[in-house]
Amino acid sequence: MSVVSKGLEGIVAAETRLGEVKGAEGVLFYCGYDINELVKLTYEEVVHLLYYNKLPNKAELEALTSALRAERELPDGVIDFLKTAPKTAKPIDIMRTAVSMLGCYDQKRHDIEMSENLANAIRLIAQIGVIAAYFHRARQGLDLPPVRKDLSEAAHFLYLMTGEVPSKEAERTLDIAYILHAEHGFNASTFTARVVASTLSDMYSAISAAIGALKGPLHGGANEGVIHMLQEIGSLDKVDAWMADALAQKKKIMGIGHRVYKVLDPRAPHLREMAIKLTEQLGEAKWIQMSERIAQIMREQKGLNANVDFYSATVYYSLDIPTDLFTPVFAIARMSGWTAHVLEQWSENRLFRPLSEYVGKPYGQKVVPIEQR
Repeated sequence: MSVVSKGLEGIVAAETRLGEVKGAEGVLFYCGYDINELVKLTYEEVVHLLYYNKLPNKAELEALTSALRAERELPDGVIDFLKTAPKTAKPIDIMRTAVSMLGCYDQKRHDIEMSENLANAIRLIAQIGVIAAYFHRARQGLDLPPVRKDLSEAAHFLYLMTGEVPSKEAERTLDIAYILHAEHGFNASTFTARVVASTLSDMYSAISAAIGALKGPLHGGANEGVIHMLQEIGSLDKVDAWMADALAQKKKIMGIGHRVYKVLDPRAPHLREMAIKLTEQLGEAKWIQMSERIAQIMREQKGLNANVDFYSATVYYSLDIPTDLFTPVFAIARMSGWTAHVLEQWSENRLFRPLSEYVGKPYGQKVVPIEQR
């Protein structure tokens, strides 16, 4: 009898040069670089690292940055969809549909030499933030600011959201959040992208599927759950009673614990630091104070630590990003990792086709005529 590993836990499905998650030790590497080193970079440098397996020099960074900024314009048909889509739709659903639509357009290639697959990957990074920001403005009845080519990926998203160039502090905060979310091994959405890519489907199909996987509350949707939890609790003085009741009812505490990390998520301290700084600047200290108390209770009573979603929720909220855009922002950051994995999958492709353990009725069932059933 074969061994069944539910959720593929402990199963090595493929090799990768991109990311390494060491859950028992609480460390994360991209292409051999510790996440604590990577936060010293810009998101664009990390994109180059994931695509080319090395940090860029100035000329290489300029070439990649120019390529990204040249591809921000969305096809008119996609813009029309964003304007006419139901205003009550979930932004992550709009994002998934718009990405699928992008695959229908023969878009202009950037003028530097690259493969079609790499060009599509760069285009997706460049356009995914525009999709999220444009739908957010369209659902409010606001104009859609023209894209700019003089802003970083993080600054450009915040500019499109508000119509104003963000402060350097806000830009750097989101830039670091992008870096921390860019890559994370064979997580559910990345594995989904690779499975679709392994059929030799196209980049847009693989990424649309990845966004669908990210939407789930056990994956990318968790950060929205954190803010909803904090809003439900209401204030610091109510945390202890709320937590006692939640734990007694065996409720899941959003943003606490991780499928892989058995110790502290190495991304969490960076987001915690940014959350503290932002709340001090904005005068909304209660969110981080409540978060800290919840984290303390879970460490002491359950031996569980906060994960990346726990503090990213407060960071995004403090940047005035609406709660239902938290998961799309996760997708914007993870686009670099997803597309890098798809490109890697195609470089030495093998169709994913795992086995299953049959546990149904005994073999040899006979069909009974419908009149006798």
